[in-house]
Amino acid sequence: MLIWNPWHGCHKISEGCEHCYMYFLDGKRGIDTSIITRTANFDLPIRRDRRGNFKLQPGMQIYVCLSTDFFIEEADGWRPEIWKMMRLRSDIAFRILTKRANRIRECLPEDWGNGYSNVMLSVTCENQRRADERLPILLSIPAKHKGFMAAPFIGEIDANKYLSTGQIEEVICGGENYDGARICRYEWVESLSRQCIDNEVTFNFIETGTVFEKGGKTYHIPSKRTQSNQAFKSGLSKSFGKPQFDLRLHSGTLFDSNHYKPYFREHCTTCGSRLTCNGCSNCGNCESKYQ
Repeated sequence: MLIWNPWHGCHKISEGCEHCYMYFLDGKRGIDTSIITRTANFDLPIRRDRRGNFKLQPGMQIYVCLSTDFFIEEADGWRPEIWKMMRLRSDIAFRILTKRANRIRECLPEDWGNGYSNVMLSVTCENQRRADERLPILLSIPAKHKGFMAAPFIGEIDANKYLSTGQIEEVICGGENYDGARICRYEWVESLSRQCIDNEVTFNFIETGTVFEKGGKTYHIPSKRTQSNQAFKSGLSKSFGKPQFDLRLHSGTLFDSNHYKPYFREHCTTCGSRLTCNGCSNCGNCESKYQ
């Protein structure tokens, strides 16, 4: 999948942040994650090739700010430029994920209206407390596409009353990784999967996390590729169709996303993320990423 981080760095704000994977990875590289910096990829969606064409193809889906938070305070001065790029690239779907649900409304652009047709707003809910805190806020905000991510999944979640509203299109779930990883229990994942199926909401179990418990046995799974494969083999993921983004070419013509042909590698066939992935970004980091 393609990830766009226009800025990097974050501050821990809840229990799900306690063993943040970015703090761990940055620490290995000697980077202070608490310092928010604009990245070299800030203008990625509007970059053009020598012929003047956009480098990113129409129909692509991009996950935004996975190494930071889209609504972090330090990015308030940069965010308006990002909204402009998203409007300009109305032929690309942007997936925004945040823990700062309380800042979404005040940070939306003036022309947001009922939402941009090519943007999905999602919140992270690591346990029941955060689900009850963030999902009501998300549901109160106008948006064409909404979802939530239970990751790191560190406590059982009953989301039935939120899923039953019909506003949530998909739920993504995954365990915790790296230093201090806490247990993710199969029973929690199975319960959330069943809730989504009962409400006909797409559910994607993407990875077990480093420490996974099932049937009273605890498994240590350091390899992210193995985690992903085990999540895929669990059979708990279920699709009720992909979000139907209304993507428009610059002429205003409706773009049929079925015309975009995502590229998948051989190992993608048993990847837990396959259900909500829009193809390989061909970054060449597969081997190092999944160690």
